[in-house]
Amino acid sequence: MKFLKTTTAACILAAAPAFAADWTLDPASSVVSFGSIKNDFAGEAHVFSGLSGSVSSDGMVNVEIDLTSVNTNIEIRDERMGEHVFAGVTTAGLSAQVDMAALEGLGVGESMTMEVDGDLSFFGEDIPVFLDMFILRVSDSQVMASTNTATYLSTEDLGVDAGVDVLQELASLDSITRVSPVTLRFMFNVM
Repeated sequence: MKFLKTTTAACILAAAPAFAADWTLDPASSVVSFGSIKNDFAGEAHVFSGLSGSVSSDGMVNVEIDLTSVNTNIEIRDERMGEHVFAGVTTAGLSAQVDMAALEGLGVGESMTMEVDGDLSFFGEDIPVFLDMFILRVSDSQVMASTNTATYLSTEDLGVDAGVDVLQELASLDSITRVSPVTLRFMFNVM
């Protein structure tokens, strides 16, 4: 009987999702998106596709955003963003601590929401960000984390107002929004 109990427990543990392992970001399935409005009425969506990162077994999240991967669907604007808004800075980082214990019971196809406080490292400053995240166990080897609701970042908090002023002048616009909605979709491979 003891053998049967031990064997059954071992089978249950082997079948449970292995969240204790490190997760690695899949850049091909991950994106950071942000929106802008010009001249009060023209809304546009933009993306950063150059992402890398991981979640450690103790729940430390680190994602690096390649600012040179910005895609606004207008090539000259992408170049101007790099030159004037990002001022030659090529990376930003997002870090946070998540409760891995809360995720351990998540089976394939199951999901949950989680409130996450993090920091966006940008221009040498750490900007606090609040993220309402939706977590989905896609398969035994993949977990998707996406924003359940958008978070909002201001150009003033980011320190890029002067660069946005230059963009506005170069494009002869009356206005460019100074607060942008940001959404995230991160696909992680569970090692």
